[in-house]
Amino acid sequence: MPNRQSTQTVRKIVLSIVSILIILLIILVVSGYHYYTTSLEPLEAESNEDVPVEIPIGSSRTDIARILEENNIIRSAFVFNYHLRFTGEEGFQAGYYLFSPSMSTDEIVTYLQEGGTPITEESTGRLTIPEGYTIEQVAIVVENQTEYTIEEFFELVEDDAFLEASAERYPQLLEGALDLREETLYTLEGYLYPATYEVFADTTLEELVTQMLGRMNQVMEQYYAEIEERETTVHEILTMASFIEREGITYEDRELISGVFYNRLEINMPLQTDVSVTYALGEHQERITYDDLEVDSPYNLYKHRGLGPGPVNNPDEESIRASMNPAETDYMFFLADLSTRKIYFSETYEQHLEYQNKYLR
Repeated sequence: MPNRQSTQTVRKIVLSIVSILIILLIILVVSGYHYYTTSLEPLEAESNEDVPVEIPIGSSRTDIARILEENNIIRSAFVFNYHLRFTGEEGFQAGYYLFSPSMSTDEIVTYLQEGGTPITEESTGRLTIPEGYTIEQVAIVVENQTEYTIEEFFELVEDDAFLEASAERYPQLLEGALDLREETLYTLEGYLYPATYEVFADTTLEELVTQMLGRMNQVMEQYYAEIEERETTVHEILTMASFIEREGITYEDRELISGVFYNRLEINMPLQTDVSVTYALGEHQERITYDDLEVDSPYNLYKHRGLGPGPVNNPDEESIRASMNPAETDYMFFLADLSTRKIYFSETYEQHLEYQNKYLR
């Protein structure tokens, strides 16, 4: 039986270890916050230099952040992109810009939204598709920002001749989607890449939608060989990416969410993603009710196992990359605190319930 002195020694060691861990955690949090805030500060506050930068047509928020970092306008593309997602900033325009390393993050965002010098004088406007928009939302944007109507948009994207021609142009991207057209609500859901597109006086609706497909094909080209090697499909990857798109904010969270979903698929557990339910309902909701979970639809992944018929929105490159690169984790559950946008992951259902009681009630 251990004596009192040895017990006190063990207790001191444990307390010392706990104290060290707490100190390390505090240092990590403080360091992370310091890195985040300093990364959003002007790169060179006293600089008088003007740097010409081109933001190409079709650039996503991820692309823009990368371009700005490469041109030494911002400190970190990762932090800048996260800031844009967290604040919900969008509406950035392609064009030629004169940026300065002395510009603040807010000044850069405003400048991008106002627009630089148009890439072509023939341009009559720009069409911006935000990340995670459904094809129905894309149709509304098209009607609001071009001369084409919602009815004309859907007449085109559901036209067999247009779909067949698109599949011939982008076979690796679209062959699987066409094979499943009887099962999906919209054949091209998930395949119209969210970005900003230049609209010209003579741009036809067919050319505009083809641009969206071409941009998605451009993003997916880097993954085609690996998708074939894994014996999965583009349709499945984009479907998973569409769930991840609306569930996560940071790329780290998206990788973990991807890991959770793949863990569930591996044991034939329903994905139980609210994103699928809102799609089945036909409307976005911040909170899902128990009645909503009973909606009769193959897209309702509370009632049906697997990935369902197909994508439920149009994901961006980050979500696609997370779909291809799930985190290796034992997590099986997650929930998001909408007030803080923080996501809590757990390995067991009991822990998941504890987080629900702590953060959502």
